[in-house]
Amino acid sequence: MSRFNRPLLALALLTGTGSALAHVTLPPGGATVGTDYEAAFRVGHACQDAKLTNALTVRLPQGFALKDVPARPGWTIEQTRSGSEAVVRWTATSAATAVPADQKTEFILRGRLPDKPGPLYFKVLQGCDVGSSDWAQLPTGAADEKLPLPAAKLDVLPRGVAAVDVRDGWARMAVAGQSGTGAFMKLQAPSGARLVGASTPVAGIAEVHEMSMQGDHMQMRAVDGLTLPARQTVELKPGGLHVMLMDLKQPLPVGSTLPLTLRFKDAQGNESTREVQLPVRAAPAAATGGGGHQH
Repeated sequence: MSRFNRPLLALALLTGTGSALAHVTLPPGGATVGTDYEAAFRVGHACQDAKLTNALTVRLPQGFALKDVPARPGWTIEQTRSGSEAVVRWTATSAATAVPADQKTEFILRGRLPDKPGPLYFKVLQGCDVGSSDWAQLPTGAADEKLPLPAAKLDVLPRGVAAVDVRDGWARMAVAGQSGTGAFMKLQAPSGARLVGASTPVAGIAEVHEMSMQGDHMQMRAVDGLTLPARQTVELKPGGLHVMLMDLKQPLPVGSTLPLTLRFKDAQGNESTREVQLPVRAAPAAATGGGGHQH
């Protein structure tokens, strides 16, 4: 990955910007160029003043080749074209099969991604029992821009960059002479993945560890890998799964930053990495484990 891309990726990983305000979204984390992708459009609520979502229309961007739209019980599926755009429309067959305003659901289609990295925007028209919401606004690049009806965004990533979203990451402080500490975060892989390792220039060893109660004792052990089921968040936190950093080469004071490279494998065995910059913090008062342990 080029030096130009790394800071942008790190910023997106730590801030989670882009789709936070949208209500029809794709899972965060992106997808790899030239691969098959299962697009799961998540509907968070109905339109304003509506009680039901009874239709969803997705306009596919150029470069995304539609392959399949799985059947959805209680809904009809129509595939058409609007000018140069391919269009997929789901329509509820009755109010009983529509999506209530207080429920979240996914509408899934599958396709092939382009060979060029960059963002893809899917314009989505949400139909309701009262009115509709057209999630179709594209970013203009203006500073601090907040779009009320943003299109669903997919980051198409270069090969070698892991399609994994990393959020709420932090590392526990370490004082001079301390040999180990822990790093914590939330991980989500839209297409599934496996965390198989980590490294950082500030520690001689970085391993994925888990802590669990064995009788009356808390025990910690290294694990060969950590499975990330598709579109499910896996949390690394004190007292549980975490990245254990040992043989520290320097102190980690509060307010500093820990560079960390996470290594992943996908279902086909392809390896990729994500580089993140984790803020260093003091441990929460109730937190135990995952830092300062001797091995």
